[in-house]
Amino acid sequence: MKVIDVEKAVGTVLCHDVTQIIPGQYKGAKFKKGHVIKEEDIPILLSMGKKHLYVYEIGTNMLHENDASKMLRDMCINEYMTESEVREGKIELTSKIRGFLKVDKERLKKVNLQDELVIATIKDGDVDVGTKIAGMRVIPLVIEKEKLDNAKKIVGSEPLLKIYPYKIKNFGMIVTGSEVYNKIIDDKFSKVVENKLLKYGVTLVKKIYCDDDKKMIVDAIEDLRNEKVDMIICTGGMSVDPDDMTPGAIIESKAKVVTYGAPFLPGAMVMLSYFDDDTPILGLPGCVMYAATTVFDVLLPKILAKVKWTREEIVELGYGGFCRQCPICHFPICPFGN
Repeated sequence: MKVIDVEKAVGTVLCHDVTQIIPGQYKGAKFKKGHVIKEEDIPILLSMGKKHLYVYEIGTNMLHENDASKMLRDMCINEYMTESEVREGKIELTSKIRGFLKVDKERLKKVNLQDELVIATIKDGDVDVGTKIAGMRVIPLVIEKEKLDNAKKIVGSEPLLKIYPYKIKNFGMIVTGSEVYNKIIDDKFSKVVENKLLKYGVTLVKKIYCDDDKKMIVDAIEDLRNEKVDMIICTGGMSVDPDDMTPGAIIESKAKVVTYGAPFLPGAMVMLSYFDDDTPILGLPGCVMYAATTVFDVLLPKILAKVKWTREEIVELGYGGFCRQCPICHFPICPFGN
């Protein structure tokens, strides 16, 4: 920090707020701590009676917080994102589309482990137009450029964040269960699934009712495959009871199983598989019919963006995968878990 004549202060950084007083009209900080002095500021400062200023000395190896935040922004921003103006050294990123946000958590952690650097994001999942997805800043007003250069090396050429637009536009559904097939009870399951998908703009092409018969379910899957639907959902019949044929039918359909079972409650008995052309097929447990949030809601955005789940990623859902079923559901911004 040093004292400098106002006329020589262009390009320097204020160490303190500079207060302007207009009697009867205004009193407040005209220039805030961290402000970079511009040519047009000089007459204003002189009119305020300022002849000297306390400023930071920024050498070639140092960066102002605004410039440092822009470097952090460049490590995150890419297609389908917009950025805010720099305000007090902070930049925010916002989604331009409806889609699935993916954050590289491992590289993000490594960047945040660098001293005095901060990048904060929301969790992976559904984002809409205008959703704020990340904010970034550095802690001091001026920071060593070397710290930003080190972070840039950690990140590499691929940004930390990516938004995938939704690609699945329609689906086919297979409703299983002899009680529904024989019209002993009403089908309440399929309407819940339809409503969840309609919120993403995904529409139902065809619905097929099946008895508890593996061959019938396999044939129904083949029927929907011939319809060229983007996704197939099978409702019910997912437990280990002898009459529950859905898992076996999905396996027999030649879909490659990613998981049968997930460490998420409610919804542990879910099955997720993909055909060779990457068409997903899901077997949904009965809890989807009555629980506000299940594993289906967590898996769905990524599936709709046609970004494949791996077994390892599904296993990681166990941390935070116990849904409290709060009276008011906060999903997807849940303070307790996924």
